[in-house]
Amino acid sequence: MHIITRKRLNEFAEGHPDTKNALAHWYREMKRQNFSSLADLRRVFPSADLVGKLTVFNIGGNRVRLIAAIHYNRRRVYIRAVLTHTEYDAEKWKE
Repeated sequence: MHIITRKRLNEFAEGHPDTKNALAHWYREMKRQNFSSLADLRRVFPSADLVGKLTVFNIGGNRVRLIAAIHYNRRRVYIRAVLTHTEYDAEKWKE
């Protein structure tokens, strides 16, 4: 999968250094795979959920929420936001 943009991961990891390894693991796994559907994605990331048209990943022992738009047909993952659990629960990302 082609991930757009890694910059969001790096910026979040700078502010939350304890999440760096978990985010790097997610990135490596996503790059390695070619998912064709949500069911296929859940084989590697069982906690991934569809919220509207976006996919939400629980990363780092449920400390981080990564929100992405995934276009399986084009093999692209657009990272929309990387949030702490508290920021995610505030639901401002839905606006």
